[in-house]
Amino acid sequence: MNWLLAEAKERLSEVVTLALTHGPQRIRHRNQAVIVLSEMDYQRLTKTRPSFKNYLMEGPSFEGLDLTRDESPSRDFL
Repeated sequence: MNWLLAEAKERLSEVVTLALTHGPQRIRHRNQAVIVLSEMDYQRLTKTRPSFKNYLMEGPSFEGLDLTRDESPSRDFL
């Protein structure tokens, strides 16, 4: 939700509650804005993520998975 600074100052408790329950709240001041977000959202955004390669390497093993193609036709052609 968007808030003007003056309104956000008057209703700060509501802004914080909404940030905790409904997600980030934008507070505008002239041509700039700040975002109020929950600590959980902040941690999710700033945590270190594994590289794509490491993500795949640490995932489930595909050993024993049969990847051979079924050569039978999927339907009859006229």
